Amino acid sequence: MTKVRTELTSGILTITLADPDNRNALSRGLVAELNAAMDRADTDPDVRVVVLTNDGTTFCAGADLSERSDDDRPDADDVAPGINVFERIRMSPKPWIGRIAGHAVAGGLGLAAVTDISVAIDTAKMGFSEVRIGVAPAMISVLCLPKMRPADAAAAFLRGNRFLAPEAARLGLINEAVAADDLDGAVEAIVDLSLIHI
Repeated sequence: MTKVRTELTSGILTITLADPDNRNALSRGLVAELNAAMDRADTDPDVRVVVLTNDGTTFCAGADLSERSDDDRPDADDVAPGINVFERIRMSPKPWIGRIAGHAVAGGLGLAAVTDISVAIDTAKMGFSEVRIGVAPAMISVLCLPKMRPADAAAAFLRGNRFLAPEAARLGLINEAVAADDLDGAVEAIVDLSLIHI
């Protein structure tokens, strides 16, 4: 079953995380398909802008902890598997726009934060939930810290609490939070400007 869908229209490659039954968790299968989609994004000359989005109510729940053995204590690699995915987005020659149509926690919040410009629905819950299982957000902190005030980062990393998208925008993790009905319009406006300037 496909866990990541791609669609290319008028220079816009839309990459959709399409494993809603597993909350679009970063399983080995999803990461492999996402890497394949990134290969296309980086090498296809017809791709000018990439939009990363999701099916279901969760953008990405972070690592798929069901893939680790029951007697292993979770560590940083469990919480942020496929760290290469984040680095590839960060270093991509194409602009990446996050269309965050659901909750984003742990590595999923890192995935939202690493896009160049991101817009989320205002009801989306976000947070560094890995703290609640005794794991510091070490891997994704590399992506998030440059966007946050040190005091805000310390509070979010230590508490592990969840917050809504408007607070994530205030913290600098995403660019904007909008009503669900306004999400497509907000993303389209960003994409249209990106296409003009590329």
